[in-house]
Amino acid sequence: VQLQASGGGLVQAGGSLRLSCAASGNVFSINAMRWYRQTPGKQREWVAIYQSGGYTDYADSVKGRFAISRDGLGETTLQMTSLKPEDTAVYYCNAELNTGIDYWGKGTQVTVSS
Repeated sequence: VQLQASGGGLVQAGGSLRLSCAASGNVFSINAMRWYRQTPGKQREWVAIYQSGGYTDYADSVKGRFAISRDGLGETTLQMTSLKPEDTAVYYCNAELNTGIDYWGKGTQVTVSS
């Protein structure tokens, strides 16, 4: 599975961004898609999950502001609203296959200015 994340950029606090993660390859084996984020010097932080069947969940820090969705088998999006400076990070998408193997895309930078 290959993952390509896009949609990052610079936005003012209170603004919105939409991240996309395009999956290709063995997409039929994807059990769950996740978004993570990471800032320099910190561990990668889980942000959101979309599981087969439509189950979603979010980290408390983004609950109510971010929404994850998946369009068929190909694209997973993360709609981010009411952005805060502390949301600044490199965002990564992750695919968990039904074999338990994980795949990662290259990150996309999100910068929220105050």
